[in-house]
Amino acid sequence: MRLALKFAYNGKHFSGYARQPHQRTIEGELIQLLKKHGVTDDAKAACFRTASRTDCGVSALGNVCAFDTSVAGDAILSEVSDERSDIFIYGKQQVDSGFYPRYAKQRQYRYYLRKDTLDVDAVLSTAALFTGEHDFRNFARVEPGKNPVQSIDAIIIAEDETFFIIDFYAQTFLWNQIRRMISALQKVGAGKLTKNQVHTALAHPENRVDFQLAAPEPLILKDVQYDFSFDVIQNCTKRLSAFEKRIIASL
Repeated sequence: MRLALKFAYNGKHFSGYARQPHQRTIEGELIQLLKKHGVTDDAKAACFRTASRTDCGVSALGNVCAFDTSVAGDAILSEVSDERSDIFIYGKQQVDSGFYPRYAKQRQYRYYLRKDTLDVDAVLSTAALFTGEHDFRNFARVEPGKNPVQSIDAIIIAEDETFFIIDFYAQTFLWNQIRRMISALQKVGAGKLTKNQVHTALAHPENRVDFQLAAPEPLILKDVQYDFSFDVIQNCTKRLSAFEKRIIASL
């Protein structure tokens, strides 16, 4: 059978997502964890796939992987669902044999932008520019063959005493897209860039500009959604909240 797992991780404690020789990576650690508990012997033979390969330093609360196995999902969760570790597996669902987690219905990313002396109104009004369909060539690292025209469904901003908590919703994102948009917002809020400059960069992507990259550590892949739900462990919401708080505490 093919099984999908939902999992969280603290990206600060790894050297990136994808497997690398002699490096502690999220994918490498996850596969070793599954091997240790007899879930799979060979990731390639099991067609191991992931929804999102996050940048080095980026964390997740709702990434998804899928693989072929003969071990029941309940047995896997009972063995590996420990939120005190750097990788926390908390949900499972049996899926179709051809399921590929990268083809998600929607993704949600969250960025904790430190408020400091940023202009609240400037940040809020500029963020609104990014919603809808745009050519994001000036706000992403566009890989060959990738369409730079993407659509952001919504951007929702809350705040606490320390951070703007910015949630981005879209089916898919380009490489570095959120970190580049955040960098632009940060510069506008600090008075180093104008809202009109951001608007121009969106409206005229052929005129290349570089607003640079925001730090990866405050970025969290909050959720990846499909047309089905996951069976999750007891007290999942509370345990995920505690996991997120530990990530934020290190910012």
